[in-house]
Amino acid sequence: MNKKDRYKHFVEYFSKHQPDAVTELHYGNPYELLVAVILSAQCTDKRINQVTPALLERFPTPQDLSAATSDEVFNYIRSVSYPNNKAKHLVGMAKMLVEVFNGEVPAGIDDLQKLPGVGRKTANVIASVVFDEQAIAVDTHVFRVANRIGLTTNARTPLSVEKQLMKNLPEDAPRIAHHWLILHGRYICLARNPKCEICPINWFCKYYEQTHTESALKKAEALKVKKVKDLKKRNALNKISRELAKRSVDNG
Repeated sequence: MNKKDRYKHFVEYFSKHQPDAVTELHYGNPYELLVAVILSAQCTDKRINQVTPALLERFPTPQDLSAATSDEVFNYIRSVSYPNNKAKHLVGMAKMLVEVFNGEVPAGIDDLQKLPGVGRKTANVIASVVFDEQAIAVDTHVFRVANRIGLTTNARTPLSVEKQLMKNLPEDAPRIAHHWLILHGRYICLARNPKCEICPINWFCKYYEQTHTESALKKAEALKVKKVKDLKKRNALNKISRELAKRSVDNG
């Protein structure tokens, strides 16, 4: 199956089965989402949703957060990954919002990336989710799933994945395709043990095609047989070693 067909099947399937896919981060306004996304780097949305209510109750506006110290913020986010750096980023981000952007989250990706703690991925999330821009943020899930399905070719960086997806997706699809790929990666196409057997799109997935062909299955079965034989051989050798050791003790 060629890439064009894969894109066609990908969009058709998810448009039908997940037409309203959204972020799983909880937020009430652009500032709250920005805080949540900064915190979510290398951390689960579930954990962030546990942390943000108390944090945002204490610092409900950029002005409140900008007046805080990173040590004070740290106390609210100590359970997330890299809390020291993220505390500094949050305070720095809030200060820039207040001093440069009049307390408002900017809409432009370039302006967003000027904020401490905001890289291209976070900027694309804010632009697409808050401002309805056709942008696609590439996190670990998007990177992995896009490559596995076969939506990208030799894409070794998040930026190269983003460029290929933006080039090949329909013009109105990138902002929701981001959520399709994340949710699929989070619940089906897992990093270590993808649930290929129950995956509803395995019929057009390049990874599934490569790992579940007849030859691949034969190789896997042969490897399994070899492992069993090796285990039996090791057990037999261990038994002989124990017998020899016992005889040595008896003769002694």
